[in-house]
Amino acid sequence: MPIRPREPDLYPDDLLSDPCDRARSQSWWALYTKPRQEKVLIRRLREMEIAHYCPLVAKRVRTPKGRALTSHVPLFPGYVFLCGQEDDRYQAMTTNCVTHCLEVPDVPRLVKDLQNIWRIVQSGLPILPESKIGPGTRVRIRSGALAGIEGLVISRHGENRFIVTVSFIQRGASILVDLLDVEPVETSDAGRSA
Repeated sequence: MPIRPREPDLYPDDLLSDPCDRARSQSWWALYTKPRQEKVLIRRLREMEIAHYCPLVAKRVRTPKGRALTSHVPLFPGYVFLCGQEDDRYQAMTTNCVTHCLEVPDVPRLVKDLQNIWRIVQSGLPILPESKIGPGTRVRIRSGALAGIEGLVISRHGENRFIVTVSFIQRGASILVDLLDVEPVETSDAGRSA
């Protein structure tokens, strides 16, 4: 079976633009999908013109004959984030791809978390999914395309990794970071931005 080309993971394209009043003024749900149904669901939501986000990242594998293949897989398997009204949520549930949905109580926090994830995915840097977020030092990136994004720095296998989390689902993504590119976030700043 051939691998499909990369599909849009965000609809509409400006959903997570800053500032985006639409993303903050409507309800959000985390849709939990049936296994391997995330892309099917985002295709159907796009056809129905329902706002959504499902971060997709490149995954490279080699076939037994040595051929390199690149596919785009969900960063958070099983999750698609929907933005809209109750009717939009109902329409998503009729797709036969969703097992259940969770309403997001803290919409501004989720939107900020998703904006950070979107910026990291757009940067093109190699990303690792993080399913268990542990303790770390809270920092802010000083410069470059990711300037201003806050997250945690942890040391793993001799590498310093910068983790951005989606608190609502307790998942995140990490990239390699040079400690010279980050600055500590004071606790009073962290309280305001959280």
